[in-house]
Amino acid sequence: MYRLKVFGLMALATLALAKDLEKTQNTLDHMLPPLMGKMHPLNTQNVGRKYLDIAYATQSQAQKLDIYLPKVGVAPYPVILAIHGGGFAFGDKASGEVNPQMHALKLGYAVVSVNYRLSKEATFPMAIYDLKAAVRFIKAHAKQYHLNPNKIIAWGDSAGGNLASMLGTTAFHSELEDLSMGNAKQTSQVNAVVDFYGPIDFKVMDTQFKQSGQQPRRKHSVNAPDSTEARYMGVAIPKIPYLVEFANPASYISKNTPPFFIMNGSKDPIVPTEQSVLFAKTLQKMLGKDKVVYIQLPGVGHGGRAFEEPKNLAPIFAFLKKWHLAPLH
Repeated sequence: MYRLKVFGLMALATLALAKDLEKTQNTLDHMLPPLMGKMHPLNTQNVGRKYLDIAYATQSQAQKLDIYLPKVGVAPYPVILAIHGGGFAFGDKASGEVNPQMHALKLGYAVVSVNYRLSKEATFPMAIYDLKAAVRFIKAHAKQYHLNPNKIIAWGDSAGGNLASMLGTTAFHSELEDLSMGNAKQTSQVNAVVDFYGPIDFKVMDTQFKQSGQQPRRKHSVNAPDSTEARYMGVAIPKIPYLVEFANPASYISKNTPPFFIMNGSKDPIVPTEQSVLFAKTLQKMLGKDKVVYIQLPGVGHGGRAFEEPKNLAPIFAFLKKWHLAPLH
């Protein structure tokens, strides 16, 4: 942790200077397997009021969010910050990928679905800057939109799981925040994290697939120059083993880290199951098992309907209630 603090600014500056890889849309369209493109439409049946395409910063057209308020519950509403996945290269706040989070509306949560700069536009750590700016925006405008600024849960899937986890563990790391993006008087601290099958340690993903015997369904191995992780970092993963640690949420775990709920499938062909297993163990070692819940869904892959089933969502909302993050009625 000491080295991360000492060399943080230097490492991030090096990343900013790294030569961008060629980013043609034709290549990007083939980076993820077909299953990632089969998105269901966004489920808005439980939406009361909505506020769409709100700019939370001004550096990019990507920096927008949608606010959905519930039909039930009492304002101010606790907030589910929905962070879509897509390999850091694809995805949208209005896609069905955030349908698991939209189920929270039925219980009286507000859902804020957020876009961030993708790897076609910017490399690490810009997505983190964006999401922290979004959190600060939510807190600064909480009264206007009937939101509770003290009950914000970051909930993401796949790449969004990594980003949600980064929000949870890096709240007090100034090298991973750009206050010039607005609302500098607010903090970007969130109160809990829900991580669905997020990639955590890019360096070991290929090795974990090999050891598990699970056949990956990826266009490129993680260590390949064209992998989604390489595009996110701006350079091939094997060339920057130390710098990759800055994109690893486990590098920043501290006593200030909020409660975590982690869920993945035992047959994930995109992100090795061990990514979630080891992350949960590391969190539990630092925070205690009471503060960290890990559930593995047997026979389930990367995303899909299983992560929307009420029986699988119920433990998440029970966990949030335990930590006093449930809505009022």
